[in-house]
Amino acid sequence: MEHQTINRVEKSITTILKESLSKAFSYEDYRAMVTQLALEHKTTGPQQLEELADYTLLNDKRMKRLDKTIKLTDLIVSKLKKIDKKITFLVLTESWCGDAAQIMPIMNKMAVLNANIDFKVVLRDENLELMNLFLTNGTLSIPKLVIVDEALNVIADWGPRPKEAMQMVQDYKQEHGSLTPEFKQDLQMWYTKDKGQSTATDILACLFLE
Repeated sequence: MEHQTINRVEKSITTILKESLSKAFSYEDYRAMVTQLALEHKTTGPQQLEELADYTLLNDKRMKRLDKTIKLTDLIVSKLKKIDKKITFLVLTESWCGDAAQIMPIMNKMAVLNANIDFKVVLRDENLELMNLFLTNGTLSIPKLVIVDEALNVIADWGPRPKEAMQMVQDYKQEHGSLTPEFKQDLQMWYTKDKGQSTATDILACLFLE
């Protein structure tokens, strides 16, 4: 029997983006899902672990608070309003991710303030083809924001944290090897004090609106 060669055609980035966007949530639907999961003590993703369910419950509370209290500076708002072409913020996340709970309300606020921004959410573990295109140092780190234009050209990607928080994590890992619960608490305190301004500033910088 002759050896048969199977030609595997790799998907284009555009095709992968289309597939992910076809099953994307609005932010409002994502929030409703997380709230329901928190009530049922469940989580997104294939692993229904107690720890992840606990994080989902905590993150639901965080996002509820941030959705009500986030206020961006006048400077950030003025830069945000310079976006005059339709773009999509597509974020990969999971309900248990602490960084995502701090960051996603900021992204949503940016979208609310400019009608040219369409904010969509997909779950990482259900969209690994897309996630694998936007790894952070070879890891599946979330949240990961992919910014695309109307033709689904990738303008930029960002995440999983603002650059100042990324530096904090990197420095701590270099000194201690891994992140401790105490450091993770300190990181959450940093987010609380920063009030989302670094996240918004960094994302605008991706769009050359520094």
